[in-house]
Amino acid sequence: MSTHTRVLRPTLDTPFHIDFEWWQKRDRNWRLFLRQLLCPEHQKMVSTNGDGERQFDWVDPETAEVYRMDELQYYITTHCAKQPDFLTGRYPLVERIFRLLLAHGNTPMTPRQMAEHLGQSPITILRVLASARVYRGIRPVSAGS
Repeated sequence: MSTHTRVLRPTLDTPFHIDFEWWQKRDRNWRLFLRQLLCPEHQKMVSTNGDGERQFDWVDPETAEVYRMDELQYYITTHCAKQPDFLTGRYPLVERIFRLLLAHGNTPMTPRQMAEHLGQSPITILRVLASARVYRGIRPVSAGS
């Protein structure tokens, strides 16, 4: 008797997030990547004060849930992501999705919600995120969460 694993395909209503464990399992230096997303002010601050690993409490403004995040994520979420060029159309779609999730404290978002912020078709966003390849650790919440 064979066993079958049922794989559910993500839909327009599937919430996605950045799975930082995905980065760690693949020996990717996600902290170095996040440092590149800091605004010049915070890049200087982090390089002067250490490696950006201090922990902060962040309160989700919509749900009032408190999350622990490291200094890099905290600076990106509370300041750098609010800069006018953080989510511009000059970046590829995957990069904009990654930045959007960071800007919202990595709160899971559906392709429909992402489309509202990015001015992109939710179907296009879903096609990118539902492909066999995982981009920048962006995965459905149920996958490895």
